[in-house]
Amino acid sequence: MNILHTSDWHIGKRLMDRERLPEQTETLEELVCICERERVDVVLVAGDVFDTFMPSAEAEEVFFRAVKRLAGDRRAVVLISGNHDDGVRLAASAPLSAEEGIYLFGGGRRSLPACGARGVHAVQSGENYILLENEAGERLFVNALPYPNEARLREEKTEESYPEKVSRWIAAGGRARPAGVPYVLLTHLFAAGGVSGESERDIELGGARVVPLACFPEDAFTALGHLHKRQRLRDNVYYSGSLLQYSFDEANIPKSAALLTTKGDKVIFSKEIPLVSGKKLVRLEAAGVEQALMLLQRYEGAFIELTLHLTAPLTSRETMSLREANEGLVSLIVRTQAAIETPEVVRSTLSSGELFAAYYQSVYGEDPSDELKEAFLQLLAEDA
Repeated sequence: MNILHTSDWHIGKRLMDRERLPEQTETLEELVCICERERVDVVLVAGDVFDTFMPSAEAEEVFFRAVKRLAGDRRAVVLISGNHDDGVRLAASAPLSAEEGIYLFGGGRRSLPACGARGVHAVQSGENYILLENEAGERLFVNALPYPNEARLREEKTEESYPEKVSRWIAAGGRARPAGVPYVLLTHLFAAGGVSGESERDIELGGARVVPLACFPEDAFTALGHLHKRQRLRDNVYYSGSLLQYSFDEANIPKSAALLTTKGDKVIFSKEIPLVSGKKLVRLEAAGVEQALMLLQRYEGAFIELTLHLTAPLTSRETMSLREANEGLVSLIVRTQAAIETPEVVRSTLSSGELFAAYYQSVYGEDPSDELKEAFLQLLAEDA
């Protein structure tokens, strides 16, 4: 069997004030084209389908259309919830979607119906696993472990550590695997050694939710979601990464899906397939407005974060000219440094108004208005 591993679609996610649903729609359609070209049998989606627990109607429409297209006439799609998803809501349509070859796991306690009318179909399933078979009689066992949210953790009232609980949940799903059948663990976790980025929210929690690689079964291919940068932690432990570049620290990191294949009783990594749809994120730095304007003109069609190093505050006219030079400029960071060094000022000698003015200047590159300073001092007096 050929298997496509993707994750972290984050449908509905914006970049500051910029809508990205059209890009997400385009890239999901690119996944459909990859499935056709690579003769994919099974699509694995490792969580964070949506960006919020309550996605918009438009985001849900994009999702349902995409998974139906990915399933097509004969493929199976196996999908788990991530930490951004409401697992119960996501899997609410599981009994109906299974008839279309779409198998949703959101942490509920139900098995999915088997359906033999499709090319790749379920022949057996439980609350956290599914056994798939294609037209040639080849089989694939998927141990599906959605992100363990706080509700599930509260249900598990034991003295076990988090890694011990995860190991037990993985073992419970794996027990149903028939002997000799290729095995995938599909889950949404932070594995030890993984590199997180700016767009993952509070992901490490001080290390309490990090899962050692030893928790993942040696005889399975672990297809992970959660981290947005694609990375291979072991020959059989892999993050496919997010659908699009979602933060500027991913600016030079290409996006891809992973193609896996069965070989005997194993699932092995075959290749990374680049994703070329969607706008690219670019980080630029310039020493002055003129240099910035030239740089901005080189990156039409991208989203841009520009850091501008100046010796004087940026004027409103200069700000407007930068915005007009490229509509993709979404973040403008101004670093103002005086051309002539000034004597060091001891903060303890400054008044409250002077401290506020100095802070405002360091952030915005200009002095606050008299009205803003007056409002600040009034609030300060009220709290005294």
